[in-house]
Amino acid sequence: MGIEAELELPEHGFKRTLKDLFAGAVGGVAQVLLGQPFDIIKVRLQTTQHYSGALDAATRIWKHEGPLAFYKGTLTPLIGIGACVSVQFGGFHYARRVFETQNTINSGRPNLSYAQYYASGAFAGIANTVLSSPIEHIRIRLQTQPHGANRLYNGPVDCMRKLSAHEGVLRGLYRGAGVTFLREAQAYGVWFTTFEYLMNMDAKRNKIERKDVSTLKVALYGGLAGEALWIASYPFDVVKSKLQSDGFGPTQKFKNARDCFKKTWRAEGVRGFWKGIGPTCLRAMPVSAGTFATVEVTMRLIG
Repeated sequence: MGIEAELELPEHGFKRTLKDLFAGAVGGVAQVLLGQPFDIIKVRLQTTQHYSGALDAATRIWKHEGPLAFYKGTLTPLIGIGACVSVQFGGFHYARRVFETQNTINSGRPNLSYAQYYASGAFAGIANTVLSSPIEHIRIRLQTQPHGANRLYNGPVDCMRKLSAHEGVLRGLYRGAGVTFLREAQAYGVWFTTFEYLMNMDAKRNKIERKDVSTLKVALYGGLAGEALWIASYPFDVVKSKLQSDGFGPTQKFKNARDCFKKTWRAEGVRGFWKGIGPTCLRAMPVSAGTFATVEVTMRLIG
């Protein structure tokens, strides 16, 4: 007995991971439906010089392309982001349990340090990149393509096929994967750490179990974690969006992420790495709040 009795059995851990994956998938659907209109404005501001700001972008998209344009490219993220958020939560809780097991063996207590929370979130982000890099590339291509008869792609499958045909799967479909790895590790390390810190502090302050924190507070802390995520990782996201909306062959502006960073700095200065941060932060609060609240409620329902 002793310490070994406190450790999760492998079967229980596997079942727990399946539940984490399912809850994350449900949260991912909520995330896309809440955030897609904000996301298309963010991407347009990041990748073009056609708009003076977020309100101008929203107004002109509505006027020239119609209200459904705010959900351009939604099919890919609706399927894909559900899978991505599933991996994020599954990966985070898997890594967290590994740390809990190690901590229990070493000190008799499972509690994670905040460095371990960050490492668990970074692990989740890195695991997620395999899915998120091509999914976001396809979404950005669909969001930034010309409207109407001049459109380049007839949907996500056609877009995936054409991107792969240009330079192969790795250099075509997975363009920008390197900077996506950096963004995802930093973003989800900060995201989960911020949320766990706020939840733990609330439970400690009110002398309750973490699972007894109200859903309203879960949503609030999730929303604040979303703000922290984007503030911590936004410059990486700008470089990624520029690479993934860049042309191919003679129309290509950037050789790689480093070249994109240098040219953005030279042309726009530090402000170039924060274009679109306004609508992104407006989006972050409700989207991240909805994601965490949905995941937490789902987890409580399925046990």
